[in-house]
Amino acid sequence: MKIAYSPCPNDTFVFHALAHGLIPGAPKLDVTFADIDVTNRLATSEEGLDVMKISYAALPWVLTDYALLPCGGALGRGCGPLVLRAGGEKEDAGAAALSGRRVAVPSDRSTAYLLFRLWAAQNVPGGVGEIVVMPFHEIMPAVRDGLIDAGLVIHEARFTYPSYGLSLVTDLGSWWESDTGLPIPLGAIIARRSLDREAIAGWIRQSVEYAWAHPEASRDYVQHHAQEMSPEVTQAHIELYVNEFTAELGEDGYAAVTALLGRAAQEGLVPPIDPAALR
Repeated sequence: MKIAYSPCPNDTFVFHALAHGLIPGAPKLDVTFADIDVTNRLATSEEGLDVMKISYAALPWVLTDYALLPCGGALGRGCGPLVLRAGGEKEDAGAAALSGRRVAVPSDRSTAYLLFRLWAAQNVPGGVGEIVVMPFHEIMPAVRDGLIDAGLVIHEARFTYPSYGLSLVTDLGSWWESDTGLPIPLGAIIARRSLDREAIAGWIRQSVEYAWAHPEASRDYVQHHAQEMSPEVTQAHIELYVNEFTAELGEDGYAAVTALLGRAAQEGLVPPIDPAALR
C-alpha cells in the first residue's frame, strides 16, 4: 500500500507500527515522506497515492476520489497555528499592523491558511497584502531577517519562535476555539474510495494504540526524521498533536471539519461540500 505522510513527530509516531509490520494483517507500506503542501497537491494529481496525510483545507478538492478516514490525523485543542512578527515584545498595534502587509504562509491549501484568512477578515482592517507561500521551516528566519512582514507558522514553531526574537500577534487556535467552541481540524488522513476504507482505518487505529502502549518502540524512528528538533521538542510535539481525536474523530471532530469548511466556502476560499461526503 502506497502511503504519504510528513516526517513530523506526530506522523512518524502514529504510523511507526504500521510502517514496520507490527500490525497483524496489515499490508506492507511503501512510504513517501512529504510536507503537507506537497501531499495537498499530490492528492489532486494522477500521482496521488493510496493513503495520504493532507490538510483538512484540501478536502473539498479531493472528496470525489478520496474518503476521509476517521483516525490517524491531527485535530485538537490548544494546538493551532500562530501569526508572528519580528520583535521580542508583543506590539500594541496587533492585528491592525498587518493591514496591507506581506505575510508568509506554509501553504495556500492548509487549515492554517483558512484559519488565518477567516481571522483576518474579522480583525485586519482592509485585509492583509500579499500572501507568499514558502516552506514552513523558512518562515521564521524570513520574518526575523525582515524579508517578510509576518508569518503564519505551525507545528514545533509554537515552542521555538521566541528563540528567533519573534512576537505573537495571535494564536489562531485560541481564536477558533473561542469563536466556535470546537477543536481545530489540522491534518486529515484520506484513502482512495476504491479501497477497503474500514480495514485501513482499523490498521491505522491499531498503529495509534500501539504507539501509545509502546512509546519507546518508535523513539529512534521519530527522532531520525525529526531533523534538528531536540528530544524535548519532539515529545512536546507528539503530546500536543496525538490525542483522542487521532484515534477517533467522533462527533466533535466531524462538527469541527464541517464548521471550518462551511465558513471557508462562505468566504469563497474553498468549494462548498456536502457534509455527508465526510462520512
